[in-house]
Amino acid sequence: MRVLKLFPLFLFLLLYSCKETPVTKTRSPRDLFPGLFEDVQSAGVFPDGKTFPDYVPKRDPENILEDYHANKTKPGFNLKNFVAENFSVPETAGKAYRSNRQEGLEIHITSLWDILKRNPDKHIQHSSLIGLPYPYIVPGGRFREIYYWDSFFTMLGLQESGRTDLTENMVNNFAWLVRTYGFIPNGNRTYYLTRSQPPFFSLMLELLMESKSPAADSVLKANRDVLEKEYSFWMKGSKIKQGAEGHVVVLPDGTILNRYFDRGDWPREESYNEDLTTAAASTGSRPEIYRQLRSGAESGWDFSSRWLADGKSLTSIHTTDIVPVDLNALLYHLELMLVRAYEKSGEKTAAEHMKEQAERRRTALNRFCWDRKTGYFRDYDWKQLKQTGQLSLAGVYPLYFKMAVKGQADAIARVLRKDFLKPGGLVTTRVNSGQQWDAPNGWAPLQWIAIQGLRNYGQDELADEISTRWIALNSSVFNKTGKLMEKYNVADTSLIAGGGEYPNQDGFGWTNGVLLRLIRDKKR
Repeated sequence: MRVLKLFPLFLFLLLYSCKETPVTKTRSPRDLFPGLFEDVQSAGVFPDGKTFPDYVPKRDPENILEDYHANKTKPGFNLKNFVAENFSVPETAGKAYRSNRQEGLEIHITSLWDILKRNPDKHIQHSSLIGLPYPYIVPGGRFREIYYWDSFFTMLGLQESGRTDLTENMVNNFAWLVRTYGFIPNGNRTYYLTRSQPPFFSLMLELLMESKSPAADSVLKANRDVLEKEYSFWMKGSKIKQGAEGHVVVLPDGTILNRYFDRGDWPREESYNEDLTTAAASTGSRPEIYRQLRSGAESGWDFSSRWLADGKSLTSIHTTDIVPVDLNALLYHLELMLVRAYEKSGEKTAAEHMKEQAERRRTALNRFCWDRKTGYFRDYDWKQLKQTGQLSLAGVYPLYFKMAVKGQADAIARVLRKDFLKPGGLVTTRVNSGQQWDAPNGWAPLQWIAIQGLRNYGQDELADEISTRWIALNSSVFNKTGKLMEKYNVADTSLIAGGGEYPNQDGFGWTNGVLLRLIRDKKR
């Protein structure tokens, strides 16, 4: 394998000229309300740690803080009442909505798009919500804002519903975020500005290009700068000789791959008490455990045995030590989209160099993450210089992006059928750790990636079986409850999915999108 030492000069200049936009004027609730924020969260004023960070102050934060410190030690002071007097409750999308099960699933889903839609945000001073210029879909429940990787799977359903307008608006919102902040944050909240999520923007763009086929080239051209800036965000640090910096890992032979990495090393504002509890039980330094938890949140898999050194305890989390299969497969697609953009603009040299980057990544993923013995892709521990002991559905991403050969796909299909296929679909991992991205839970995005990945290699029988079981489980829960959920227990379909830091949410953006697409695919 050719060893990548340095980027060509032109590419180096491209990547490092696209630096992140400073966001020093953007302050999160923790910054705006020092002392008060920690006291509210630590006191458990609200059952859900995300509630207070989403509240909107009714007046200037300095005045609120002044009153708080002047009165908090006085007899009869009530912290919950103080918050109620000084902060407004944020809006919850679809709170008053009641489904009509008699109308059926497809009508339910298509009617929910407008329920889960938010109109362009007006600027609310000192709110944690980052206002977006175009309408967008939120997942539902406690998730009142747009989420990065959720949105691609939501768009699958929007496409089926003929809602190209919403898909385009959401793509434009993400483009605005990249142009404003230098990257796409986890969600449009100030407390998410230290991290991103799995980079699905290039797939969203591809989906929009399909929907606007005659004008596909113009869509690509208009967003080329966004692709470049996002690539720069993930590749910043690749000039180091060995080790890791930011999202980049340089292995001893010079191979460059990527990892998840949050810039923060303090408790997540939306999961403050949970992080304090985990850090207190850990033997490592608190800043380090906070960074590992935050980086796990950037993966979207918060949390999973994938990130746990002992495979079971959250205190052993070491997300930044891991080269994830899914992240690198997504960046492979981003590189290929850049190739398309350069080719369309006639930049042959740039296209060839980016094509080399993509091929090197594909080769590296096969070299370091393919486990011949198991017949599956595993994450790679770059500190231990070996694959991790965990198998997860992240291992099917190379099939989705056609990075594998047929023999590998056949082997993966055997592993999926033997170890992952359950009555309700595919289980996320084989481990029941109590974390929500582990057994017995199944998630819509991973069903989609697996089903389409298998179809890419002619494994239609297994793909159909997964799709049938997932549709049946979703339909059964809907017929009983009138709801579509964030996640499902695929091992025992009579039980509600559990695990994680909050109750199972309904709504639900990506479940709706994937389910509608799978139902329609069966009819085609």
